[in-house]
Amino acid sequence: MEHFLAFSLQDLPYVVMTLIVAFTLHEFAHAYVAYLFGDHTAKKQGRLTLSPLAHLDPFGTLLLIIAGFGWAKPVPVNRYFFKKPRLAGILVSIAGPFSNLLLAFIGLLIYYLMNNAAVDNDALYRFFTLFIQINLTLGVFNLLPFPPLDGYRVIEDLVPPSTRAKMTQYESWGIFVFLILVITPLDRIVIWPLLNGVATFVMNIFQQILAPLIY
Repeated sequence: MEHFLAFSLQDLPYVVMTLIVAFTLHEFAHAYVAYLFGDHTAKKQGRLTLSPLAHLDPFGTLLLIIAGFGWAKPVPVNRYFFKKPRLAGILVSIAGPFSNLLLAFIGLLIYYLMNNAAVDNDALYRFFTLFIQINLTLGVFNLLPFPPLDGYRVIEDLVPPSTRAKMTQYESWGIFVFLILVITPLDRIVIWPLLNGVATFVMNIFQQILAPLIY
């Protein structure tokens, strides 16, 4: 059975717990920032909550465990309610990935504190290692400039309206190309090198921030 999973059976409980937290906070962050800017759509649909049941997509979560690629339920956002649609749109889009990067940072801090306190618990170290890796990966992955990821939504709000219209026109093709890149061996050539490079850069920043506090 282990050959059909993206993670080992020993790590599976830690992965599931991490994904529940990561997906829930990611989608809640989108909903909360949208709410702050005047869009109550997510709240009316029961998405302004930290309950995992409101945010987890069973198939998307299962696929992530099996194939290493998955998703949660997208939070509905209505830009009509934003007084400054472009600024609000950017911040709403960034909120999800930022929440995952924040979780990774907190996980790294806890890991260092445990290590300095000489905590002797291999299970905890393994959990936080996966917690950091998964949240860091999710945060960086969602910032990639491919539709339908959050990074693409940020670009949509940065470009002129005329360019945004053209992007919308070809978005379905962009999603198709992105899926090809993700589910074929091309991911090892395009997606993962980019992902690993950015994730390593972010991790180095985290370590530099925490170094004075830990050592």
